[in-house]
Amino acid sequence: MSTSKADIQKTALEVIEKELLAVNALRQSIDGSFLKVVEILYASKGRLIVTGIGKSALIGQKIVATFNSTGTPAIFMHAADAIHGDLGIVQPGDTVMCLSKSGDTAEIKVLVPLIRRMGNLLIGMVGNRESYLGRSADYVLVASAPHEACPNDLAPTASTTVQMVLGDALAVCLLQLRGFSQADFARFHPGGSLGKKLYLRVSDIMDHTLRPGVLPEQSIKDTIFEISRNRLGATAVLDQTGKLQGIITDGDVRRMVEKNSHFEALCAGDVMTKDPKTVLFDQLAVHAYEMMQSNKITQLIVLRDNRYAGMVHIHDIIREGIV
Repeated sequence: MSTSKADIQKTALEVIEKELLAVNALRQSIDGSFLKVVEILYASKGRLIVTGIGKSALIGQKIVATFNSTGTPAIFMHAADAIHGDLGIVQPGDTVMCLSKSGDTAEIKVLVPLIRRMGNLLIGMVGNRESYLGRSADYVLVASAPHEACPNDLAPTASTTVQMVLGDALAVCLLQLRGFSQADFARFHPGGSLGKKLYLRVSDIMDHTLRPGVLPEQSIKDTIFEISRNRLGATAVLDQTGKLQGIITDGDVRRMVEKNSHFEALCAGDVMTKDPKTVLFDQLAVHAYEMMQSNKITQLIVLRDNRYAGMVHIHDIIREGIV
């Protein structure tokens, strides 16, 4: 059976609309029970153990990842594995959150009494408050979807979306209560470009062995040699005490050659750009990149305690994968 592009587009839009309706209905679930769950998780000295079966288990894994990355210690425990030995994951003081669309699956009915017998607080994130899980849990978070997005109203689609959104709502509420900052986020995300943006500093990425510099009275020949030798595309101009006077880039050299047929008589002080753009040694590398982008330059003078410490080049930033 052939399907037109218009039919495909129509189906896709219908899926999005059904899921939007399900998420919008989730507003009713932000009730007293939700607020109490947030209070409990914030005050807890133990971990949050998230469990489920089938597609709910997959959503549970994502929720655990979000909690861990935002300051709430969490562990995923598959409901089927829990009743075959993994229940030992749950320790005194831990809170268990069980995800289930129906709340009546066989594994849930076996697992819930075991958790209750251990004395751990049980939170049910369930589509049906009157289900076995809904009636057995200490607190219920209703994550219901009137209809799945698939035409047969069977494949978990809208129901798993609302579970994920409700999990995100919990995590972000806890994040705000904990005062979880960008610095905290960076500690938990040291890998990847996101983490690097939050913790890598100029001092971490610059080449400390390269500190190109010439005196204002040095010749253009010496200046060109210094730029070439250090491979940063520029050199600082420093006075006898090491105080920064300016910068000369390879672009400055090209423009000088174009404008002066007898440039051999010029010295570094004649060509330099005064008051160059600088960045501090301990500033975030992403800040250096933003400065380069806004000023359309490829290197910055690095200052440490108001003294010349070297240069950072845009290639240093790209090499680290920050952008």
